[in-house]
Amino acid sequence: MENSIEELIELLNDKDDFVVEDAVGQLELKGEEAIDYLIDALSNRKKNIRLHVATLLGALNDEKAIPALIKTLKDNNKLVRREASTALSRMGDAAVDPLIETLDDEDWKVRGAAAWALGNLGDEKAIPKLEKLLEDESSFVKAGARSAIDTIKK
Repeated sequence: MENSIEELIELLNDKDDFVVEDAVGQLELKGEEAIDYLIDALSNRKKNIRLHVATLLGALNDEKAIPALIKTLKDNNKLVRREASTALSRMGDAAVDPLIETLDDEDWKVRGAAAWALGNLGDEKAIPKLEKLLEDESSFVKAGARSAIDTIKK
């Protein structure tokens, strides 16, 4: 019997790694059909679900997920934020402008995650905003901006 997309998403929180791995694989195969469900699941109360969903959205690389992944940079869990940042860095050109806008966020964790993602995307138009972050009060943001600038200029 085949599981629904909603059931597969719930299985992402299973204690058995093999069950989780199978659910991830099935969701990946569903591709575009699963995108809206996955975007909704980014706000699930269970950290493991949010974590796996962010990873899946990065793998599926659907630009529709960009706004939700940007919002997920505010997640209260560091691993979920990191996965959202990684997913955004796989989205290509479509993620550059939203990430540049995010560099103005009041939350240092969000600014830092956006800087790291922009470094991975490698678009030179991010450099002016990143250079301003070299003066940020957060060492995490400064390090992300420095790393991004260095990566982009290589």
